Amino acid sequence: MMDASAYAGQFLTLLIIAMALGFDAFSLGLGIGLKGIRLLDILKLGIIIALFHMIMPVGGILTGQLVSGLLGNVATIAAGVLLMLLGGHMIYSSVRGEDVQSFNHRSPIGLLVLAMSVSVDAFSVGVTLGMFSADMWLTILLFGLFGGLMSMLGLLLGRKVSGKLGEYGEACGGAILLVFGLLFII
Repeated sequence: MMDASAYAGQFLTLLIIAMALGFDAFSLGLGIGLKGIRLLDILKLGIIIALFHMIMPVGGILTGQLVSGLLGNVATIAAGVLLMLLGGHMIYSSVRGEDVQSFNHRSPIGLLVLAMSVSVDAFSVGVTLGMFSADMWLTILLFGLFGGLMSMLGLLLGRKVSGKLGEYGEACGGAILLVFGLLFII
């Protein structure tokens, strides 16, 4: 059994990690929201991202309990590459106009790709937490809460700002995703 001060320290650590992972979801939400998005889609995407922010660390924690830190760096690089691809596609489709089909966040495949792109880093964090025997239930609840809330905040903010940016909204959103993806890789 863990004493109160150790539990408080673990809670604070997990809270900070959850907030950091949530900023990744926020940036994706901001980029998607700049394209323009319906409120129902904001809710759906936020829930899916929250679920993936809960599922991925469980897989990471279980893997971390079995394997040492082999996958941590690979998962972070994969997340960065996915964000860069999404951002690049958004910029390309914005520049090309109607000639290119934009990434559809409403399709099941689109939802899955978006949720995976921001949740794969939760897997790598889960690997590390699994090696340190972190409280799995506290981890998945905090990660899911912050992943879902931060993505919805980003989507709402992007939606609000998109009207002011007009046709450049998608390009701005793509640039944001591209930069965040690059920061993951560096």
